Formats: sequence, structure tokens, C-alpha cells
Amino acid sequence: MKFLLKFFKWLAVVLTSIIVLMYIFDVDYLLRAVRTIYFRGHTTAFLEDYTHFPNRTIKKGTAQPWPIASDYNLIKATPALAKIHKELKTVAFLIIKNDSLWHESYFDGYDKDSKSNSFSMAKSVVTAALGKAIMQGKIISLDQKINTFYPELKGKFAQEVTVGDLASMASGLNWEEEYYSPLSIVTRAYFDDDLKNIILGLEINEKPGQSFKYLSGATQLLAMCIEKATGEYLSNYISNNFWEPMGSENEALWQLDHKPDGIEKAYCCIASNARDFARFGKLYKQNGMWNGQQILDSSFVKKCITPRFKNSPEYGYGWWMHSIGGKDLFYMRGHLGQFVIVIPEDDLIIVRLGHLKGVQTATDPHSNDLYTYVEEAYKMLEKEEKK
Repeated sequence: MKFLLKFFKWLAVVLTSIIVLMYIFDVDYLLRAVRTIYFRGHTTAFLEDYTHFPNRTIKKGTAQPWPIASDYNLIKATPALAKIHKELKTVAFLIIKNDSLWHESYFDGYDKDSKSNSFSMAKSVVTAALGKAIMQGKIISLDQKINTFYPELKGKFAQEVTVGDLASMASGLNWEEEYYSPLSIVTRAYFDDDLKNIILGLEINEKPGQSFKYLSGATQLLAMCIEKATGEYLSNYISNNFWEPMGSENEALWQLDHKPDGIEKAYCCIASNARDFARFGKLYKQNGMWNGQQILDSSFVKKCITPRFKNSPEYGYGWWMHSIGGKDLFYMRGHLGQFVIVIPEDDLIIVRLGHLKGVQTATDPHSNDLYTYVEEAYKMLEKEEKK
């Protein structure tokens, strides 16, 4: 008994010392990381982690349910699609044809109303908010300098970077996009309770507007500019200008760095469902129009889905682009393989949410599962056409 008491006493001393050292070396955010992620057996953020963070509600208005196609769910998933669903632990897969739900599958206890983390699909939503703020005259244009919102920004080129540079991932920000290291800036941003201070502590030491470099910190800084320009929390702005007028069926949640007056983790972390995420695909497919209302300027939508840099044809402003099987497409993308894929030529939207993403190599900016989702969806549609 004495041995056990002595052991636990020393264990308490060691643990206390570790916690004190974390605060001394400014890595106390790891305590939150251990509590919310690592202690639960995960090595990175996960679909349901929103339940362990403070959130702000994105309110809905009058719901506008998706129409159901006459041949809804008559065609089963192809063997290849069923296989990848199992291997990558898909939780939702939708095919929306001519703005009607044609195929819908859920797994792992999820259903049409289940919330899951958007991860970086939120970047497309933030960019839409930028377009709306420009449309309303609250931000002058894509060329407005961000020092008009945050003159305290640091770095050699801090006075040159624009909101357009942030949206197109050409910011020059000193940020490394590393998801799995507990000491990375991405991890700190995810778990720290003062995200604004972290972002404003970074420097812009590379000349902005020159080339594409994917940095989540750029979207976070953009969202901070939008919040200043509009005078609204980002969640409220998205609710008023998108979630409500587009008839989302469920309220969503956006993770905050702290409550009650924290800021949204804007580069990620909208908890919503496949049907409501798909609405942003429809909005962009329709050039910013929704039920006769021009929610986003069509020229801004076109800008978003057009590459800014010739050497980086995969990215525009907040949206990814590609061509598969001769079909041009643009899409929202999130960590662990979240997708809203839009193929305007065939009036098609494909949504996939899940626990794991496919392989992505240094030679292809698109993960290999993207190809499977598109190719197998077309095989399913071909079966329907032959019936």
C-alpha cells in the first residue's frame, strides 16, 4: 500500500510538472488536443469532433427539401464504389441529377440529418462569403488590401497582400500545412483558444499574388477580414446570406476557438450534412442564382472556378477544379475525403463524406478516390439509361 501511495504521489508530481512545462513553453494547447482527439484514439481531427468544441449555430430558415427523382435509389452502387465505401469508411454518398436526389446511401449509423465535420470544404463557404461582402459593397473588390482591416499585420509584404490573394491561396503567409504533427501551426490553430492572436502573430514574408500555395491560415485571415468588414460573426453572416435563403433543412454548427465570443475556425469545421453541403454545389452550378434570386454575382462565381495561375490549374478562389473522363468539374474538398463535386455539363452533383480519404501523390493534386466517385457514379447513371 505504501508503495502504491508513493507511486501515485510521484505520478502526480510528474504530470503536474509536464503541465507546468507546457505552459512555460507555450504548448498548453496540447492539453486540449489530448483531451479531445488523441485520448480518444485519433491521430487527427475526426468527423464527430465538433461535439468536443464550442460551436456557434448557423441558423436555418424555411426548409426547401431536395426533390426526389422518380427512380430514386433504384440503381445500386457498383462493386468498385461499394468497395471504396467500405475501405475508406464512407458515411454519406449522394448523386443529385437535375437538382433531384437520384441516389443516396448512408453508413456507420449516419442518416440524412447527421452532422459531420466539413473540414476544408468550409474554405469554399468562406470564399462565397467574400463574394457576398463584395456584392454588398462591404469589401471593395478582390484587390482590397487586408491591411485596411488589420494594419498590425507583420512581415516584409504585409502591406501588399489582398483578400483575393488569401482566397486564391497566394498569400505569402509563413504557415506550414502539416496535419499530423502535434507541434505544427495547423495543430496549434485547431486547439488553441486564441486563434486570432495566432494568425496575427504570423508574418507575410513571401511576395503575395505570385503562385499557388495551399495554406489554411490564409482562409482564417480572410474570414477575420470578412468579419471586420460585415460587423457580423461569420456564422451569422453565412446564415443570413446563404443557409436561410438556400433553404437548408438543418441548422449547422461552426467550431469556435473559445466561447462565447470566440471566432470561427473558418478554414474548417462546419458540422452539417450531405444534403445541405450540396446546396453550395447547386448555387455555383447555377452561377450564383437561387430560386430567381442572385445570391452571388455570376462573375464572382466564374472567377472562383477558373484557375488563377497557369501553373496551378487545380485551384481558383476557394474551389478545386479538374477534368475526369472528358467531363470538366469543380469541387469542394475537405480533410479525410469530404467532397461536393459539381459537373455542370450533365447537371450533376456528387457528395461524399467519410472517415478516410484516398491516396494523394506529389504528382497529382487530386486524391485517387475522387476519380472513383466520379467514374462509378457515371456507370450507375449509364445503367439507369439502359433500363
